[in-house]
Amino acid sequence: MRQLIRQVRESIPLGLSEEEVCGDTCQGCSSKLLIFLETELDEWEIKLADGITPNFGDLDRLARQSRKIHRALELNGLLVDREC
Repeated sequence: MRQLIRQVRESIPLGLSEEEVCGDTCQGCSSKLLIFLETELDEWEIKLADGITPNFGDLDRLARQSRKIHRALELNGLLVDREC
C-alpha cells in the first residue's frame, strides 16, 4: 500500500493551483477528483501509521480509483501520457 501511495503521489500532480486545474475543457471536475484522491491517500497513510493492514480489495480499489482519475486528468490536459 505504501508503494502504491508513493507511486500515485509521484504520477498525479496533487498540488496544482485552481488556475492550473480549471482549464477550458473539462471531462469531470479535475479539482474535485484531485481533492478526493488526496483525501483517500491521506486516510490510508493515517491507517497505515495506526497499524491497520489493507487487504487486496483495498489495494485494488485505490489502484482502480487512481487509474480512473489519472485518465480524467489526461483528458483534461493536466498530465503528459504516463502510466499510473
